[in-house]
Amino acid sequence: MASQEDSFPRGGSKKKAHPEKAPRQPIEHDNLFDIPTEEGPRKRKRSQEQAAKSKKPKAEKKEPRKPEAEQYRILSIEALSEGMRLLGCVKEVKNLELVVSLPNGLWGYVQATNICDAYTKKLNEQVDREEPLEDLAPLSKLFQPGMLVRCVVSGLNSSSKKKSIRLSLNPKDVNRALSPGALKPGMLLTGTVHSVEDHGYLVDIGVGGTKAFLPWQKDQEYIKRKNKDTRLHVGQYLNCLIEEVKGNGGSVHLTTLQSEVSAAVATEEQNWTLDNLLPGLVVKAQVQKVTPHGLTLSFLSSFTGLVDFMHLNSKKTSHYFQTQMVRACILSVHPRTKSVRLTLHSSFLQAGRPITRLCHHLIGAVLNDVPVQGFFAKAGATFRLKDGSLAYARIMHLSQTEKSFKPEKFQPGNIHKCRVIDFSPMDDMALLSLKTSIIETPFLRYHDLQPGQIVKGKVFALRSYGMIVKVTEQIKGLVPTLHLADVQIRNPQKKYHVRDEVKCRVLMCDPENKKLLMTLKKTLVESRLPALTSYEEAKPELQTHGFISSIKDFGCIVKFYNDVRGLVLKRELGAKPISAPEEVFYVGQVMKVTVLKSEPEQERMLLSFRLSNDKEAEDPAQSENKATIHVGQLVDVKVKKKTEKGLEVSILPKNIDAFLPATHLSDNVTNSQLLCYWLQEGDILHKVLCLSHSDGHIVLCRKPALISAVENGQDPKVFSEFQPGMLLIGFVKSIKDYGVFVQFPSGLTGLAPKSVLSDKFVTTTSDHFVEGQTVVAKVTSVCEEKERLLLSLRLSDVSQEDSSASSLSLLSQCLEELQGVRSLMSSRDSLLTQTLAEMTPGLVVDLVVEDMSSDGSLTFSNGSVPGLVLRASIYHQGGKVVDPGQRTKAVILHVDTLKSEVHVSLRQELVNRKAKQLKKDTEHRAVVEHLETTFAIASLVETGQLVAFSVTSHLNDTFRFDSEKLQVGQRVSLIIKSTTPSEIGLFLTVESSVKKRTPVLPSVTPESLGEESEEVSSLLEKPTLPIGEMVTGTVKSVKATHVVVTLENGLVGCIHASQILDDVPLGTQPTTRLKVGKSVTARVIGQRTLSTHKSLPISHPSNAQTVSELSIRPSELEKDINSDSCTQSSTCTENLKQYSPGQRVICFVRKFNMIKKWLEVEITSEIRGRIPQLLTSLSFKVLKHPEKKFKIGQALSATVVGPESSKGFLTLSLIGPHRLEEGEVAMGRVVKVIPKEGLLVIFPFGTVGNVSIFHLSDSYQEAPLESFHPEKIVRCCVLSTKDPILTLSLRQSRTNPRMKSKIEDPEVNSVKDIKEGQHLRGYVEAIKKLAVYFRIGPTLVGRVRYRHVTKYFVSDRTLYKIYLPECKLLSAKVLRVNRKQNLVYLSFLPKDTGKPDVFPESLGLPLRDQGKEVLSSQPKKKEKLEKEEEEDHGDMVTEQKEKQQESMTKLKEEEGVEPKTKEKQKEQSQPPREPGTKQKQALQEPSVKLEEKSANKGKRKLPELEREQEKVNKKKKQNLPPEEDDSGVEVNYKEEKEKKLKQLKKKQLKPTEVPRLQLSSGFAWDVSLDMLTPAVPPREESSDSEEEEASQATQKKKSKKDKELEKQQAEKELSRIEAALMDPNWQPETADDFDRLVLSSPNSSILWLQYMAFHLHATEIEKARAVAERALKSISFREEQEKLNVWVALMNLENMYGTTETLSKVFERAVQYCEPLKVFLQLADIYTKSEKYQAAEELYSRMLKRFRQDKTVWVKYGAFLLQMGQADASHRLLQRAFSCLPQKEHVDVISKFAQLEFHLGDAERAKAMFESILSSYPKRTDIWSIYIDMVIKYGSQKEVRDILERVVHLSLAPKCMKFFFKRYLDYEKQHGTAETVQAVKEKALNYVEAKSTLASD
Repeated sequence: MASQEDSFPRGGSKKKAHPEKAPRQPIEHDNLFDIPTEEGPRKRKRSQEQAAKSKKPKAEKKEPRKPEAEQYRILSIEALSEGMRLLGCVKEVKNLELVVSLPNGLWGYVQATNICDAYTKKLNEQVDREEPLEDLAPLSKLFQPGMLVRCVVSGLNSSSKKKSIRLSLNPKDVNRALSPGALKPGMLLTGTVHSVEDHGYLVDIGVGGTKAFLPWQKDQEYIKRKNKDTRLHVGQYLNCLIEEVKGNGGSVHLTTLQSEVSAAVATEEQNWTLDNLLPGLVVKAQVQKVTPHGLTLSFLSSFTGLVDFMHLNSKKTSHYFQTQMVRACILSVHPRTKSVRLTLHSSFLQAGRPITRLCHHLIGAVLNDVPVQGFFAKAGATFRLKDGSLAYARIMHLSQTEKSFKPEKFQPGNIHKCRVIDFSPMDDMALLSLKTSIIETPFLRYHDLQPGQIVKGKVFALRSYGMIVKVTEQIKGLVPTLHLADVQIRNPQKKYHVRDEVKCRVLMCDPENKKLLMTLKKTLVESRLPALTSYEEAKPELQTHGFISSIKDFGCIVKFYNDVRGLVLKRELGAKPISAPEEVFYVGQVMKVTVLKSEPEQERMLLSFRLSNDKEAEDPAQSENKATIHVGQLVDVKVKKKTEKGLEVSILPKNIDAFLPATHLSDNVTNSQLLCYWLQEGDILHKVLCLSHSDGHIVLCRKPALISAVENGQDPKVFSEFQPGMLLIGFVKSIKDYGVFVQFPSGLTGLAPKSVLSDKFVTTTSDHFVEGQTVVAKVTSVCEEKERLLLSLRLSDVSQEDSSASSLSLLSQCLEELQGVRSLMSSRDSLLTQTLAEMTPGLVVDLVVEDMSSDGSLTFSNGSVPGLVLRASIYHQGGKVVDPGQRTKAVILHVDTLKSEVHVSLRQELVNRKAKQLKKDTEHRAVVEHLETTFAIASLVETGQLVAFSVTSHLNDTFRFDSEKLQVGQRVSLIIKSTTPSEIGLFLTVESSVKKRTPVLPSVTPESLGEESEEVSSLLEKPTLPIGEMVTGTVKSVKATHVVVTLENGLVGCIHASQILDDVPLGTQPTTRLKVGKSVTARVIGQRTLSTHKSLPISHPSNAQTVSELSIRPSELEKDINSDSCTQSSTCTENLKQYSPGQRVICFVRKFNMIKKWLEVEITSEIRGRIPQLLTSLSFKVLKHPEKKFKIGQALSATVVGPESSKGFLTLSLIGPHRLEEGEVAMGRVVKVIPKEGLLVIFPFGTVGNVSIFHLSDSYQEAPLESFHPEKIVRCCVLSTKDPILTLSLRQSRTNPRMKSKIEDPEVNSVKDIKEGQHLRGYVEAIKKLAVYFRIGPTLVGRVRYRHVTKYFVSDRTLYKIYLPECKLLSAKVLRVNRKQNLVYLSFLPKDTGKPDVFPESLGLPLRDQGKEVLSSQPKKKEKLEKEEEEDHGDMVTEQKEKQQESMTKLKEEEGVEPKTKEKQKEQSQPPREPGTKQKQALQEPSVKLEEKSANKGKRKLPELEREQEKVNKKKKQNLPPEEDDSGVEVNYKEEKEKKLKQLKKKQLKPTEVPRLQLSSGFAWDVSLDMLTPAVPPREESSDSEEEEASQATQKKKSKKDKELEKQQAEKELSRIEAALMDPNWQPETADDFDRLVLSSPNSSILWLQYMAFHLHATEIEKARAVAERALKSISFREEQEKLNVWVALMNLENMYGTTETLSKVFERAVQYCEPLKVFLQLADIYTKSEKYQAAEELYSRMLKRFRQDKTVWVKYGAFLLQMGQADASHRLLQRAFSCLPQKEHVDVISKFAQLEFHLGDAERAKAMFESILSSYPKRTDIWSIYIDMVIKYGSQKEVRDILERVVHLSLAPKCMKFFFKRYLDYEKQHGTAETVQAVKEKALNYVEAKSTLASD
């Protein structure tokens, strides 16, 4: 009891009556990890002793408070008690147990029966049934390592030496103190799933009388993120937030949304008490007291808690102060003392977030010289590891014994040797031990044991299955009975006794399952042969020991270590044949074997017991030496001999011969030559890699990159390990014209084709790579059959890290190797060599001028070292005139150790350089002084200090065009990476940006001194403004988004709109606050290089001007110059990363791009953004004309949607975060109108949604899609996101529910939304045999039986198709709802709907009762018809069969299966017929084809199903008696024909109602009256036709007058059809129609393409191909363009429906028959439009090789690159074009590229290109005209006027001037005012007068 109170003090003394009156100690602000003085503990101890002796109350009052070390003592097992609530972390999940990490390095265990009651019940059911339950999930599915859990101490086991903690996660134990009344919304609870219900889950939260429910929709995020898209299981542990409390806590609704759970904070309103306070709650707390041992916090207004030193934020340990507000998480609550412990670690401050770090990589490692961070009495000490993290050692682990412990050894800064023994996830600390026994133990964990290793242990126990050996306290292993000795022992207990020491060898170790198998066989334990632990180690001829595991008829199976086994065939068992192996050998016998063959991939090995005489006689040591060296091993070598190709070395210490090629001495090719030159015999090289070992020949490698790859396991050993996409380190093995072969450390080789060697154009492969060069390769293709690898060496494919980091790494490695060369040189005896080694860059020396070389360079001598050559180039003479023999000072730039030559400079700024402390990551301007192959030496402009930077950014970056190469004297911007010089005297830097390079200034010669040299010198020494400096300037010009300021010394500054005000009012233009001529004071915040009017990308690509970025923001001006004098340079990508989605930013309008449909904005001067049009507003008015709403320079507040780092801009939104979730309203653009179905809508970023015609409006329309068209903007509401294509709604009730508009047609989504008697509107779906299908919702179709369609009796079913066409809007009444079968029966009758009948009275149809009287003469027909009308056609079984049949029909149609017979086609074209009206088939047949074609267009096909149903009905009829099926009456053929004519007439009565049923001209070509008669049926169907003719005999004969009248009408109809055939707008509709057309016009490609499209529309791909082939044969060879059109169509077809091979074949044929360039360009367009950009790029590369003299190819490729956003590649392409095209084509090509830049790229660059052309060709009026057009389209009015003003002042021909004056006048009339128009007229008049004056003179 006392110990527990000591561990959890409440404050004050133990027995103080009034603890609230205890004197307060002063607040301490010491370092939290300082060690307390020794005086403090002595005083406390003395006071405690006095208090114990005194028994008086007064003495008790004077008793001091408990020491701080006691108050903040960390948790221990003794301090725990049952019922204590703790926060833990799941460390390990076992089958029936959880291992939980607790605070302060404690561990606990949770049994499976302590999860929850429901899970325990499931476990009991499992035991009772003895069968696996399907719904019982294992613990591994319920818990994951790292999960934070609330637990309760259920028991403490103190029976053994090691006490264990038993825990419980049962919510009833954790939340025991909670009551229903205490539950409040917002509370964060933990619970487990109790059961799975229909709409969610019942969750057990452990509160009696409360039911907790989690709906389905609230667990979706949890399921996707944490549960791997599977439903929750019973017993699943959840962190839940209470959303709603009902019935005084009787029912609560929960949510598991991570965003809400993570943000949950316990508040005072939730009425937490110390009794029910739960661990894991996040609270807002205030620091009350700061001590060296921890903090005291107050939270929830009245609670106090402690934070021990292990749970302070390590980054803020010394910055806590009283009254500071912090966020903390409750760790534990003691049940009796109510002591609360908290943590400030950030990983606990977001509830529900798992802990990611569960293990430490140094576990088991012994660490030397680890410094003490802090010591805590009775607790332990903290140590600081090398990686900066803290580690902790308990007091018991600080010394071997308690007596040997000395606290004074653990002062801060003292170093100790320790071992990492474990890691505590809850404390985020490694646990250490300083005990000597633990440090010296060879095995701490099972992971430390390796197969084949010798271990010593003690016998722990003897069992029937073997002997258990105790290796350490934590490790025990099993020696099976078979392995107790070389021979089998029957009584092991006689030989081995408990606690006997034994020497074993590890057979196999499984650390995960803690299983260890060992052997005691003496032969195996004492064997000196190599232990075989893997199949890879089994090399042929290797000899080793193994034991026989089984004996078979065909041989013996021998087993080795790590379960490696091999087969000894019968013939290899001995020198003599052995017929019965089991008689010679026995299981367990140890044998010496020789490896014959090994297949590691298949894990197979062939062995032999036969040993050759020479191998037996061979020295075992020598054999072992050969076997020890294997591929991938690191060794030390000694140089024996130098050869032309490399070094002959011997591997130490056993002097094994090997070879080290010269190219493998370094990753740097130049350094490899240096090392090979300076290495001599006897030199020792360390850490050399064995690259190959075959036939006794060992090849080594010293490349650091390859060695690092092997050490990190990034070298696939076998071919099967290679996977596409892998990045691997290798070296160039050989170079061919078609590519480069790359070899990897494993010896495998791959090919990098020429096309993927570089992002640049590769002319010669040897220009880019050399043999032996180290490269990074990306695996692009793996062919396992042929074992071939295809690789890519392009930088875009292989570069991963930032280019600056890789450049710095290459530079550091290069300079380190150069320093190594200097060390070798310093050990040589030569005076010259030693002098060269001592000379370093930056050293100032006195020299004597010797002579001047022919190239103008000077040579010097220092007189003391003969043979030493020092040289200064013309540039480095600095304009000084020196004579031979004159002494001068020079600074060393570089020492060429290969040529023994020193490069020096006489330039005064270098000789008299300033020594200044440089700051890391600051950017400086520098001048290139010396160039080497891989690095350059430069001098800082400000100080003259020498720095080095890498010329290459990657191992593969080895080639540069001449325009990209650096030059001496060129200016660059460098970022400092080292604050002290390297060993060779240079600071390390990286280049910030290639764009910041400036050109080489004019060279200065001694003869040209004077004013020019002074100007040049001023240019060279002209300083740039340091960042952070305050400057004053005058406003030169004011733009919309920036202001240009003129500074002193002619410098130019720029103030961006974002740097004018701190708080920018939205909608304003900040730049308008500044006026031209105004003086401003600003601070320099950066430097930017801009192109000037002299900087032209063609003629002067490198001329540029450095502009200072300024700021006049008040907050920026108030900053301290010293603190902000330097800023870090960052790339555009890094700048974009600082913006996260959802962040609000202020941006400024740049322009609205009408083509791309986005608003371009600027956030800062370097960061730009784009706002898609649909994200600019929710108002249609704004979206219709966004250019009117947003003014250039206007300030807007936008939300970051996401960075497009690859394109260098941010994507923003003006309407908040862009989320397409259910219920969200967003703006979309219609991309397709699907007839009779709905709309296809696209959103920003490519998301697509579908809108049904039932969701277009709250009131259905007759033609719902009429008002919609592509590109129309619509407001949509997201209904569902379950499918990739969203479900949307345009209903106003959804998109704008606040309007509360009237909903005339409510949404119908399922049968549940319908009630009987309800009135609905919908659209006709189809006319079926026994009912009309009526669609009343997106997924619901109702049925209207024919007796409920109309009140009339309709004997002719074709009238239904005329008056009930598809998609016709009608009203219906719900008669009956079959909810089980999802069937709805409706009625169209006027008495039900109150609407007119669907058939007009004008048709004269009899009422249904009268119709029955008409049929009274046919009683059997009447009875049959009524019976079928009463039939329920909605049976679900029949419906399913129809659906199956329909899917089969569709499948056949898609696969191109054609009908076998024409009769089958006729059957498919037959319409549904009403039973009893079979005699009308002949009259319906001609028109049905048209009806079917019109009805089925764009819809799913129904005739197949109906035809199957007709077959069933026909079989039924055949089974009837003859009198029921055939009336036996014949009908006159003329009457049949006349009736058909009458039927045609009826179709023309109301053409406006059903226009799609009108006869088209595709019906027939040779039209005559006979065409209207039915076709003669086939013979096999004669019985059916006879039945029909007999049934027609019952019809009443017509009078002669009626017949004549109908005949006249038929002739009129025939004339109308003939006129339609002659209509030019007529379109063919059948294959026969197209055949007639192409026969009449065989050379028309349009007809052939329409014919192909006709077949493609029916998914008949092969027929479309056949048509294309016919076209190519039919079109005349003279019609080249027509043939090309067909070839293009065929390539399009193959691209969409064919394969790569078929497309390639068509393309090759097209190139043979057509002009090749046109075919190439067409295929490139096809690839681009189908988004096959890789294929398009490869095709353009082919075109550049084949048509390099054609400018069209270059222009097309440039446009393609700009469309892909590859502006830099387009610029390089233009440079290449100049070298390939004739000189006369250059101007046109530049003009074309400039126009492309206007359209797709940078307008400023385009202007610069035009200016470049016009500066050279000022009289090219065509270029001027194009330039004016482009600026009018893309520029501002001021820019247009400036150009026109320049043009009209040119000296051109009068005709040209007239043209330009007219253009100027037209522009001002359109965009200007009356004054500007008059000004242009006056200028024209002045021009005419000036010309007249000249003429008269």
